[in-house]
Amino acid sequence: MDTISLIDIASYLPESRVSADYFAQFATSDRLAHNVMFRSPKYRHHIASDENAVDMAERAVAPLIERHGSETISNVDILITHTQLPDVPVLGTGGDLARRMGMTPDWVVDLHNGGCASFVYMIKLARQIMQTSDASTALIVSVQNSAGQFCIQSDVRARPESAIPGDGAGVCLLAKSEAAPVLGLECRAYPEFAGDMTGVVDPPRKYWEAGTGQFRIAFTESKIAKVFARGNRLVPEVAMAVCKQIDIAPSAIDTLVTNQPNRLFLRNWRDALELPVERHPDTFDECGNLFGAAIPVTLDTENRAGRIPNGSLVMMSAFAHAGDFAGAGAVRWGAAPVGV
Repeated sequence: MDTISLIDIASYLPESRVSADYFAQFATSDRLAHNVMFRSPKYRHHIASDENAVDMAERAVAPLIERHGSETISNVDILITHTQLPDVPVLGTGGDLARRMGMTPDWVVDLHNGGCASFVYMIKLARQIMQTSDASTALIVSVQNSAGQFCIQSDVRARPESAIPGDGAGVCLLAKSEAAPVLGLECRAYPEFAGDMTGVVDPPRKYWEAGTGQFRIAFTESKIAKVFARGNRLVPEVAMAVCKQIDIAPSAIDTLVTNQPNRLFLRNWRDALELPVERHPDTFDECGNLFGAAIPVTLDTENRAGRIPNGSLVMMSAFAHAGDFAGAGAVRWGAAPVGV
């Protein structure tokens, strides 16, 4: 099998940096507000009113073009995207992004499942395609753009869960190469939990139907307890499965990067893997919950700061939605900036 490497990574955060005070002014008395799942980050970034998902993806890709040249990006064989809130319900981001980038890839995949673990899932899909075809390069794109759109609706922004998400986009370039090999990947589906995440509108209607009320993701205390128990288990579980695949102990992980729903999950996951806090970076207090974009945005942030030297063993691990999917992947890092 050809070795597939993560050659480079980049990200984009919208300019609008919103403090916790913005949501505090609208907060109402709510039992859920005291739940540890909804302790607000200090900041988060919100998509601009005149910005869309493809804009964010294009801006995240820009550093890759600067470093590798426009021809490298325009000639990629595979483009896989995941967008939290598609701009048009029936249309993914891939086609328009390819148009703007001048790309004509053999594969354009707009992946909609995988949620917070979608970045790992997209890498696995791209690797599978490259190892079974002539395709030699892939561009992976993750866009989280719901925070500055439905989380700030007048009825929704008062709810405690609205202060947690932030917007951002992360991308990576994969290639057939020995430079920075993807060492192992593990993705697991748990369909029995797929119905536990729901969206509601009060009074009830389908989200696309005209009417009063604003769409939001529904939370109850019983659902939160179940999701918390699953998340605590799933992220270390898939990470340890990858460790077993590549025959290492969790202690050999130099950098663990996960999704970042809240601080408690972050603490519990590194404790489960017995890793010190300095080996588990996050961007939660600056960016909030970035869902599927959390892993690439945090990796890019740490990489640009020079905290992931080449040769490091990087583990990515995440769970999605209410626990219907989880994925982890290990990479021998090779994307450190020149001169770092």
